[in-house]
Amino acid sequence: MKISDLAKAAQTQPETIRYYERRGLLPEAARTQANYRAYDAGHVQRLAFIRHCRALGMTLAEIAALLAFKDAPEADCSDVNGLIDAHIGHVSQRIKELKALEKELKTLRLLCAGSQQAVGCAILGELDKAARQGAGPASPGQAGHVHGAHLEVGS
Repeated sequence: MKISDLAKAAQTQPETIRYYERRGLLPEAARTQANYRAYDAGHVQRLAFIRHCRALGMTLAEIAALLAFKDAPEADCSDVNGLIDAHIGHVSQRIKELKALEKELKTLRLLCAGSQQAVGCAILGELDKAARQGAGPASPGQAGHVHGAHLEVGS
């Protein structure tokens, strides 16, 4: 199948497929005589595996490690357990950061009880004050937007 067929089968953009190939997550496809990539069912399955891991919030490095184990089925999988344990820790940290973010947003929301002119909006005033003071997010170690809170483009 051509890349457009693979993209449709896996509900993935062709650019993402090419990116995964460049990163070594997907093996390069054979080429037809017309120099088109020729993908097969193995590519569809591997891409589905990658997409599922991405949906679980795994990094490309984590996925590459898991794929290395899939490619060596006789290998001891204790490192897979360790990888998943580490990812659980990342998810727990993200939940903690999201809870702190939720608390901060709820505190901001309590500043404004109703509709008024934007010039008198307590929420905007507080955000502006915090920005001028160089204040970061409420939770320590949270240097910006909570990673993984939104879908990434091209994932």
